Amino acid sequence: MDPLHLRAAGTSLVMSFDSGEAEVIHWGADLGSALPDLAILGDPIPHSAIDTPVPAGLLPQAASSWRGRPALRGHRIADGVSGLDFSVRLRTVSATAEGTSAAGSSAHIVQSDSDAGITVSSALTLHDGGLLELRHTVTNDGTTPYQLDELATVLPVAPDAVELLDLTGRWCRERHPQRRPIQQGTWVRSGRHGRTGHDSSLLFAAGTAGFGNRHGKVWATHLAWSGNHEQFADSIGDGRTMVGGSELLGPAEVLLAPGASYTTPALFAAYSERGLDGISEAFYSWFRARPHHVLPAAGVSRHPGKPRPVVLNTWEAVYFDHNLTSLIELADSAAELGVERFVLDDGWFRGRRDDHAGLGDWYVDESLWPDGLTPLIEAVTSRGMEFGLWVEPEMVNLDSDVARAHPEWIVGPSVLSHKDGGRLPLEWRNQHVIDLVNPDAWQYIFDRIDALLRENNIRYLKWDQNRDQVEHGHAGRASVHEQTLAAYRLFDELRKAHPGVEIESCSSGGARVDLGILERTDRIWASDCNDALERQTIQRWTGLVVPPELVGGHIGPSTSHTTARTHDLSFRAITALFGHFGMEWDVRQVAGTEREELKRFIALYKEHRGLIHSGRMVRADLADGSLMLHGVVAPVAAQAGPNTVQPGTVQPGTVQPGTTAALFALVSTGTSFAEKTGRITIPGLEPDRDYRVEAIFPAPGDADYAHTFTQVRPPAWLTDGAGANGRFLAEVGLPMPLLNPEHALVLEFIAL
Repeated sequence: MDPLHLRAAGTSLVMSFDSGEAEVIHWGADLGSALPDLAILGDPIPHSAIDTPVPAGLLPQAASSWRGRPALRGHRIADGVSGLDFSVRLRTVSATAEGTSAAGSSAHIVQSDSDAGITVSSALTLHDGGLLELRHTVTNDGTTPYQLDELATVLPVAPDAVELLDLTGRWCRERHPQRRPIQQGTWVRSGRHGRTGHDSSLLFAAGTAGFGNRHGKVWATHLAWSGNHEQFADSIGDGRTMVGGSELLGPAEVLLAPGASYTTPALFAAYSERGLDGISEAFYSWFRARPHHVLPAAGVSRHPGKPRPVVLNTWEAVYFDHNLTSLIELADSAAELGVERFVLDDGWFRGRRDDHAGLGDWYVDESLWPDGLTPLIEAVTSRGMEFGLWVEPEMVNLDSDVARAHPEWIVGPSVLSHKDGGRLPLEWRNQHVIDLVNPDAWQYIFDRIDALLRENNIRYLKWDQNRDQVEHGHAGRASVHEQTLAAYRLFDELRKAHPGVEIESCSSGGARVDLGILERTDRIWASDCNDALERQTIQRWTGLVVPPELVGGHIGPSTSHTTARTHDLSFRAITALFGHFGMEWDVRQVAGTEREELKRFIALYKEHRGLIHSGRMVRADLADGSLMLHGVVAPVAAQAGPNTVQPGTVQPGTVQPGTTAALFALVSTGTSFAEKTGRITIPGLEPDRDYRVEAIFPAPGDADYAHTFTQVRPPAWLTDGAGANGRFLAEVGLPMPLLNPEHALVLEFIAL
């Protein structure tokens, strides 16, 4: 069988079948259109080893003497005996490819063991931007049940990948990086939250020594799944390293009847010769190549098709204190500032005065809203804003009508409901999980949310999910797998019924951020923390995979609700700029020069959101750890794929003189070891294009301008303007102003 060669955007994936099984022998830099005779890759045989070369298969298996982590684990159950067919010997039945060209390609591979009665089909797509998508489907061809314990998707990395970067975190401090050398053994990150988890690693990245934002080779993977999962790097004694991930299945969660199948979550993978920014480009390209729809077709994976509106969320403005008069005053203030979407948060439904009661009773509280939500919705929409609403459909309080009527709908480890003596998991934020695997419970939740959307002019749902789902069971059996699929189906069916409604995925902030949920939602809430200093790191590493138009970033009050830190408006605003911008703040209290500064900033966001939400993300590698430099550069024709630019933005390759070609933020996160910042180079601009550089926010006259700098005299260009080409700016750079700690500056690069 001839090898398969998939190519796109500077990446090649080569598969050989000489061993009888499918083996990825190269995933990395583009190899060109012609391959040599792959027999040159025949491995030597060491002493005291298997007498034939051991392939690193697409599905590594003990039947080929692979001593690392196997891809498929399971066993057959027959005549009351379990553990049968524990080691499957998969061999290639067919391998077909389509579109094998530099423009992207896909392959479908079938491997089977007829004796064990197991077939695995694998679908691989190398998207136009270089992002690889891989998933497997296992089918039980036998006549007795097969219990699946794991089916992993894995890929090899090159021997010069010697460092591993992954992410971890907690509530209000999600997605922080950690590094370690790759050594023999297996590094596993397990997520047992029943959801993705605050500490989940959004990306597993293996790379050459010291790889950074803009340098080094990187091989990275992401598992698109919102339930229990594992991600891992597996380095065995012969020097080979595999990276991959899998759904983490509970006891007997997947028992395949004869003829039944299981499909893995997609593993997305990217290779870059240009550091982590190249990985981001591959992911952004995939997101932005999805169909753009203002009113998307039912059930279609979509990308926002209109400029991302300025949001005001009411949570940190009023919390549970819902009062129509106060909320209309807030809407008046928001509209005057230029807000375009007004979102009513938690507290609008029956019995909800705090977080102890009401979840599950998705009826408008008549005592608070005797005329329903209509008066508020009409007040909001008459002021030119969309209306959005907070919901948490997957959760339930014991103090709720639905829990009292249907205790059997509450998730727990017991066959019995808690009313009948069954044990419940411990409470988390005074709440439990509603069992969406139960068809009656699922239908009730669908009907209630569907009714809210049919009966009210709601254009946006902030969909929250505020607890881990440990001890998650249906009818006494582990059911995270089925609950995750049922939640997906709830999103899918509501989107089909209401295609014009956008949905935000929030999960105690950023505990459910993955491409599985982002196939069904229009943005994610990166964190419940609106502290701008914390957000700088959270958003930077969330943005490694998720483009800024899909990441909610809000200005909170001057003193943070979650950390008690106080920051100037400009620092909070600049932090929120490089995302889907909004506010979570009682803006009625913003007055005087601060209000004028906020208005100017909102206008600045509206002016530049097309660029921010279509451009290439650029993150500089700086020696000074107290400084960050990041920004977006307008796409150019050679780098732009289809559908990469939103309506109202500068089209690829047509940046005209006088047009904003890039926006960067210079951010000071602490005090520096040096008394002067010195020259900082600006990467990512077109080398032979000339630019004028201006500092546009905060600017003289803004309330925060005097607080931002700590200098007697600024660098010359800050007041006189500067012009240089992209090559000079990337190699020589500019002397930067001296910023006070926890302050920032927006730099605009205008094409000349």
